[in-house]
Amino acid sequence: MSLSARLDRLPLSRPHYLLLLIGGFGYTFDGMDAAVVAFLLPDVKRVFELDNATLGLVASAAPFGFLFGAILAGYLGDRIGRKKVMMYSLVVYAVASLIAAAAPNFPIFLIMRVIAGAGAGAESAIIAPFLSEFVPKARRGWFVGALSGFFSFGFVLAALIGRFVVPTVPHGWRWAQVITFLPIVMLLWWRRKLPESPRYLQNNGRTEEAEAVVAGLEDGVRRATGAELPPIDPNHPEEPAPRKFTLGSALRHLWGPQLWRVTSVTWLIWFVITFSYYGFFSWIPTLLVEKGIGVTRSFNFSILIYLAQIPGYFSAAWVNERLDRKYTIAIYLAGSAVSAYWLSQMTDPVWITAAGIALSFFLNGTYAGVYAYTPEVFPTWLRATGVGFSSSFGRIGSITAPLIIGVFATQWGFAGVFGMTTAVLAVGIICTLLFAVPTKGRSLEGISAQVEQGEAGRLR
Repeated sequence: MSLSARLDRLPLSRPHYLLLLIGGFGYTFDGMDAAVVAFLLPDVKRVFELDNATLGLVASAAPFGFLFGAILAGYLGDRIGRKKVMMYSLVVYAVASLIAAAAPNFPIFLIMRVIAGAGAGAESAIIAPFLSEFVPKARRGWFVGALSGFFSFGFVLAALIGRFVVPTVPHGWRWAQVITFLPIVMLLWWRRKLPESPRYLQNNGRTEEAEAVVAGLEDGVRRATGAELPPIDPNHPEEPAPRKFTLGSALRHLWGPQLWRVTSVTWLIWFVITFSYYGFFSWIPTLLVEKGIGVTRSFNFSILIYLAQIPGYFSAAWVNERLDRKYTIAIYLAGSAVSAYWLSQMTDPVWITAAGIALSFFLNGTYAGVYAYTPEVFPTWLRATGVGFSSSFGRIGSITAPLIIGVFATQWGFAGVFGMTTAVLAVGIICTLLFAVPTKGRSLEGISAQVEQGEAGRLR
């Protein structure tokens, strides 16, 4: 009786929702850290006497750290365990944020922002593949989409900090970073309540521990539902044999004959959405100010734009359950492209905000599809590594976007920035529709078996 078959037959219930809450809080604070920097830029520029080019380094610092953190987290998640990586990542991110808050000079501040980004990137890269391994196949799209939706709460918190802490409290930009340190208290909760992935445990020969985790989850579901568990599917695909690897061999396998199609498509989708997302959210307060909107008013508009993330994520989680993930991604990318073009044509602050709200809604809905899709297309033994590399490649977009948009804003203005974003999104739509593989309603083992046999093309 395979452990994965036992997991896939379970109805979604209280034990799964607890995992959703645990991972969701992790994403909330990752999102808060990613977003709060946009509200620190004016004060950081003033305090450290920076020019615009150097200020762009601040916007790109955390994404730069994110790139390396995600790669390392993926590899270590497949080697030492998902839970350990998730907890260690939180420590790195929180401590670096606290040191950045007290930074006496710009070099220390910049280095700590890179390290905080590495911690946040590691945590962000491990949560979705980790928790997707507990969820029944019939509800995986909704669960991971909803899980990623907690990012939006972090962005709203960042906007509130930017509005009510940064401009009103003495040294508010420093206190904002102290607030981003506070999630470290979650370690006590995670250590007690968060089990290791049974799929990871089994793949690494720790069968008794895997059995104990699954049995505990089954018992929790029985108590929550008050009913006997559904029967096990006798035709459920078997788990693949355990495999050991190094970081180099993992990368070679990702680009080997079986996985190169999946890898190339996934990396490109991540780049498109991350470039567009961070290009927009890193600069929107500054661009609003340049349109003649005061700093305080621009932060108010930013809060509205960030609030639109919440229905964006959770509507896409709902769509994940009804359409295949590839169509969720394509639909929300298309909505993003239309919104970006609309934004490029607007000059009135009210209409700029309305278009920004629409763009925020669709960009974040795309993420709900991407976060659900990515862990599904890589095999268990390589899942965290595959997600980590995909996320890291996307972070190249988040590093370059603030810099490129700074150049575009100088040369071609507001319209040029979002016209370019529209073109990037259009590439993502075409790639997704033509080459992404279907995953809806399929077991992780079933998808992995076909992908590793080099049948990704036939899956479409």
